[in-house]
Amino acid sequence: MDRAGWHTSAALDVPANIIPVLLPPRSPELNPVENIWQHLRQTYLSNRVFADHDAIVEACCDAWNRLVDGPGRITSIGLRQWAHSIGQYQ
Repeated sequence: MDRAGWHTSAALDVPANIIPVLLPPRSPELNPVENIWQHLRQTYLSNRVFADHDAIVEACCDAWNRLVDGPGRITSIGLRQWAHSIGQYQ
């Protein structure tokens, strides 16, 4: 888990049979979803001025739909060669 506040809260009820492993701080390379968000911002959402809240929501929905229309793109953004090759040693 990353170190987001809701993951490290004392109020989080973790079952006894689960041991959370926290990622080191500031390590987006270990959390591929961070690269997905970066891709969405850089490719579809940056350097724009939005007229209102609805325009922001519409742009975000459009960006998300364009991303999921290309599942190969998601794989290429999130793939970590070191993680992919670990399986061959187990």
